Amino acid sequence: MPIFKYKAKNNSTGRTKSELTVALSDSELISSLHKRDYKISSIADVSGSLEAKINLLLNPIKVKDLVIFSRQFSVMIAANMPVVESLLILIDQTNSFSLKNMIADIAFEVDSGSLLSDAFARRPKVFSEFFINIIKSGETSGKLDEVLTYLADEMEKSYDMASKIRGAMIYPSFILAALTGVGVMLMVYVIPNLTAMLTETGMKLPLSTRIIIAISTFMRDYLILIALVILGLIMAGRYYLKTEIGKRQLDTIKLRMPIFGRLFKYIYLMRFTRSLSTLLKGGVTITRSLEITANVVGNVIYRELILDTLKSINDGNPLASVLETNDDVPKMVPQMISIGERTGQLDTVLDKITDFYSRESSAMLANLSALMEPMIMVIMGLGVGVMVAAILMPMYNMASQF
Repeated sequence: MPIFKYKAKNNSTGRTKSELTVALSDSELISSLHKRDYKISSIADVSGSLEAKINLLLNPIKVKDLVIFSRQFSVMIAANMPVVESLLILIDQTNSFSLKNMIADIAFEVDSGSLLSDAFARRPKVFSEFFINIIKSGETSGKLDEVLTYLADEMEKSYDMASKIRGAMIYPSFILAALTGVGVMLMVYVIPNLTAMLTETGMKLPLSTRIIIAISTFMRDYLILIALVILGLIMAGRYYLKTEIGKRQLDTIKLRMPIFGRLFKYIYLMRFTRSLSTLLKGGVTITRSLEITANVVGNVIYRELILDTLKSINDGNPLASVLETNDDVPKMVPQMISIGERTGQLDTVLDKITDFYSRESSAMLANLSALMEPMIMVIMGLGVGVMVAAILMPMYNMASQF
């Protein structure tokens, strides 16, 4: 889609602005600017320029942008506006430069005869398989407005939960980062000055003091090397976690962690039940829904569990048969799913399970800081205790001899 760079002056305020934007043509952009009372000084197509490519690279499409796009798009389709017209309006309503460009391309493809779901499917890095299949089910059933509204609701719920998790992690992350920074400063700059006097006396120092002095000396002499090693370990760890074995080990650790393990279980169960319910309401078959959900849940352990459930269903067993034998699934989940299967209201029961674990997760997130505070206090206490035993006590003993 053409990318233009223009310079224009607002006739009302007298302010001049120059920016990159996306439009179907220069005449369409000129018409849009005139409607907003702008007088154009210059306009040029810079689609293939380095500046346009850098702007696309530096402004990736964020999850929040997609959530807003989905909500606005669902409102327009629910108001019986044509798909292409809705997309063209959203180009102006969107702040993200990269999303503007993508929406313009999708509008062009749909206007040229492509299905909306096919246009989304050509961008798998932006739109998940879950998103695409929901859109496809809406097109097939003729209920695109309904599935878009429901999809927007579910995306907003998922985004809100992710935002709560990030917000809850700010405090413990800040404390741990501060403790690490203070510890390094003490070891590199403070402790060498404190221990110099102890070593000069020639007195026999406790083992803990000698260990602290050795660590401090090593960190002071090889600080750059230590930083490089830590950076190398982080890079190697990231590479390892991209492998199947690494992913499995990390996902297993997540489920076994104190405090956080239960929270992760709730989040994965919410993703499973919410995604499965959304797909079933969109008219997707149970087997296809499980295939998609397995890739959406975000945990290898639960992915394998869902795939085992799919295999069991294909063998003629009920949905709850595999879930009720797994220790990572609370007994309530397969019991309620079994009731939903028997009554023919599986999607409704899945929504109830999602709501329950959503409330439980929100309560845990609200109390996360309070749960983390004892652990942080213990870590700080241990650090202070080691410092007192290793440094201050020998200095006190030395002073008492005089």
